Amino acid sequence: MTHYVDSEVGRLGTVLLHRPGPELARLTPRNNDSLLFDGIPWVARAQEEHDAFAAALREHGVEVLYIGTLLAEALAVPDARAELTEWALREPRLGETLRRRVADHLAYLDPAGLADVLIAGLAHEELRTSSERPGGLVYALMGRHDFVLDPLPNLLFTRDSSFWIRDHAGVTSLAMRARRRETNLTDTIYRYHPRFAGTRFVYGSELEHLEGGDVLLLAPGVVAVGVGERTTPAGAERLGRQVFATGLAHTLLVVPIAQERATMHLDTVCTMVDVDAVLMYPNVADSLAAYTVVAGPDGEPQVDGPAPFLRAAADAMDLDSLRVIDTGLHPITAEREQWDDGNNTLAIAPRLCVAYERNVETNAKLERAGIEVVRIAGSELGSGRGGPRCMSCPLVREPLPTSTLLASVPAAETVLGEVAPTGLPPAVPGGRRLSAD
Repeated sequence: MTHYVDSEVGRLGTVLLHRPGPELARLTPRNNDSLLFDGIPWVARAQEEHDAFAAALREHGVEVLYIGTLLAEALAVPDARAELTEWALREPRLGETLRRRVADHLAYLDPAGLADVLIAGLAHEELRTSSERPGGLVYALMGRHDFVLDPLPNLLFTRDSSFWIRDHAGVTSLAMRARRRETNLTDTIYRYHPRFAGTRFVYGSELEHLEGGDVLLLAPGVVAVGVGERTTPAGAERLGRQVFATGLAHTLLVVPIAQERATMHLDTVCTMVDVDAVLMYPNVADSLAAYTVVAGPDGEPQVDGPAPFLRAAADAMDLDSLRVIDTGLHPITAEREQWDDGNNTLAIAPRLCVAYERNVETNAKLERAGIEVVRIAGSELGSGRGGPRCMSCPLVREPLPTSTLLASVPAAETVLGEVAPTGLPPAVPGGRRLSAD
């Protein structure tokens, strides 16, 4: 199976989702902050909303894959099972005695059961101990509602743990401790599931912090990376080196964003809805800046800027300018809808996107700009601070043909100039994982 993504808006063919499950039911007022949720979601309703999201994608011809299913299938491979079990047991707070008990517990599970535990976690009371099989001091000092292995409620947001640039996968390096095991699961799927056999990697979880919500494929060969709460400048630089070395991109735009909960990733303030149009939070539209990075003659990244993001992006994309659709007219409306992931849309095709129905003003502005909006409910899904883009990792998008790049748009919104088609050399062959050097 060939997986290929070279833009944010090419027609979506296959997407990776995670249907929320028992891991959401693990959230309580005691732990939701540490597990990065702003509220306690109603699990059954969150599942209904997610099922409707998946159904909307299927209605538009998108193949939907689920992490839980792929993980269980990958864990049927002995090496995959051994690696993931070892990763889970590396948790330093377990101690030696408890680590042995957990290893025994995991060893008895079938692949589907092991996948469930690695996603939903293992609670103190779910681990069977006895005088012959003690849990040790660490287990004895745990509270009865503590977790031996923490749940992964943020696995719902599949965009963050991996991304694709052309036919290469990027397994990310997540900044928050509560999320780091997510990349182990994704990495295992890409390396051991038969569907992904032969996958080449452009990034790995052992590298500097970089999260998928900060990576936008503005056009073939042009990648934007947000630097803020989750992605570090070193992570952005490392990605630049990797994509230049493989010929996957010719330009990297590094975009500093505020280190705040409301703007944790670049895609919380900016997503693409057409080949020449971005949906942006108006409070940052004029102030967002970008550093343009290209490969120098010696292969070293060369940095220029900063310049206004919209100008730098248009130049890198060979556009006269970008169309900007902002989230709401009134400042309070804009702030509310940005917080409710109004900017976080998922493009199914040029001028066709999925958005939360609650962001009424933003969706109306999209439609006035000629963008068709597929509305989905998100009252429970949004409690983890993520919208349709956050909840989806595209695996296959149709490459954008020249005719699409030059398509006309509504006259009132048109500022698109001529587009010079971007050609890239084929990616170099090589091993599965690129080293940091």
